[in-house]
Amino acid sequence: MIKPTAAESRLLKHSGKAVVFRDYPHMKQRLADESLDVTADSVLVLQSAGPVGGPGMPEWGMLPIPTKLLKQGVRDMVRLTDARMSGTSYGSCVLHISPESAKGGPLALVQDGDLIELDVDARKLHLHVSDAELARRRAAW
Repeated sequence: MIKPTAAESRLLKHSGKAVVFRDYPHMKQRLADESLDVTADSVLVLQSAGPVGGPGMPEWGMLPIPTKLLKQGVRDMVRLTDARMSGTSYGSCVLHISPESAKGGPLALVQDGDLIELDVDARKLHLHVSDAELARRRAAW
């Protein structure tokens, strides 16, 4: 789910490379890393933040913007997670992705560099990874 009125309109139809955080502590560690391979066009992905992975569905859905991008003036970017956040928060955050990553949902298979496409009007969220590659990842998961 996404709250389109909270997002920058330019991000409602967007494609970018994934920057994946396997859990909340991993995200906190990497966000401050000035060498993080991230741009304003990247798509941030937080895994293991849903009811099982969190556990208990913590309010982690408002993924922070990486420090180096904040310094460049970036204030919004596409962010995906199986977490939740307050309805009063802002930003281009796709939340409650299910089945959640901790249970093997598709979010668990996303890796750094994967191309992700979001088109809110078309109600489309697409991971541009072949079925064969996803099967390989699922077998390794």
